[in-house]
Amino acid sequence: MLHTHPDDPPLTAGEAARLAWLVGRMAKRALAGEEVDQTDLQRKADRVLDGARKRADQDAK
Repeated sequence: MLHTHPDDPPLTAGEAARLAWLVGRMAKRALAGEEVDQTDLQRKADRVLDGARKRADQDAK
């Protein structure tokens, strides 16, 4: 399990890789300009973190 930010749940290697890939895509889009929409990538990252939180809650029970 990987720990990123203290408020985030522990991530599996797959979740961490997926988030790294999404952050890289966000950075690439940011280079294209501030007017480029990134909400789709943010939603995908939020879904990965939500899944990790759900898994961590189930593991804690």
